[in-house]
Amino acid sequence: MKIKKKKKNACRLKRFFRKIFRKAVFTSAIIVAGGSSTRFGGQTPKQFLFLAGMPVVVHTLLAFEKSSLIDEIVVVCRPGEENLYRELADRYAVTKFRKAVEGGDTRQRSALRGVEATDTKARYVLIHDAARPLVREETIRDVALAAHDHRAACAATPCRDTVKIVSEDGFIERTEERSHVYLAATPQGFYKPLYLACALSAEKEKIEVTDDASLLEAYHYPVRIVDCGGPNGKITTPEDLFAAEALFQKAAGVREDKEEK
Repeated sequence: MKIKKKKKNACRLKRFFRKIFRKAVFTSAIIVAGGSSTRFGGQTPKQFLFLAGMPVVVHTLLAFEKSSLIDEIVVVCRPGEENLYRELADRYAVTKFRKAVEGGDTRQRSALRGVEATDTKARYVLIHDAARPLVREETIRDVALAAHDHRAACAATPCRDTVKIVSEDGFIERTEERSHVYLAATPQGFYKPLYLACALSAEKEKIEVTDDASLLEAYHYPVRIVDCGGPNGKITTPEDLFAAEALFQKAAGVREDKEEK
């Protein structure tokens, strides 16, 4: 019995020191909001459209604001929008907002500019799409912790459909094992020096990728998958905005029921 108690206390002590270590590790969030919203349509960029009473991007900023593992927030935006994000941060009390910087001509370059703009104390970075306002605080936490442990982590959703790999002429070549297929999302977290090394090398070698984890994959560095554990879709079309609104209303209804009880 004494041995079991000693082991239990040792585990608690270990968890305590790991928690202290992780809180001491400066971690920056980079919110990429430099897209043109061409697929969404309309004149207003989708990140500024109202969702459940606030602009889409404000929901995103507040999710990272609430995370105890995030020390600062940097926004990558379109030219001329820097002051607008400062105003939004002030209006909605996003105290961890530090700056907004102009993005590049591709998402890959925009993310790199955001990482380069983080505080010199930053050891880890979490890169997230502004148009994913449904991101859960638990997802941010889990990706940050996985990045601390493995140096590279990617939020993703398990694929529930059968996946077919198709040839150029439109015929099925093979069927993938569904349990091994995930749909990549954000945030994606990295040890900052490692990310910069891969991103700068890719830029020099003209390697173009569609997400940040692919930069590390290009240089054969393992990336840990983190299950989002809930809705974390990107708002790309008006239908996506309607669906997100319904989810926020549902969540608000659940909170009201709990308060009444």
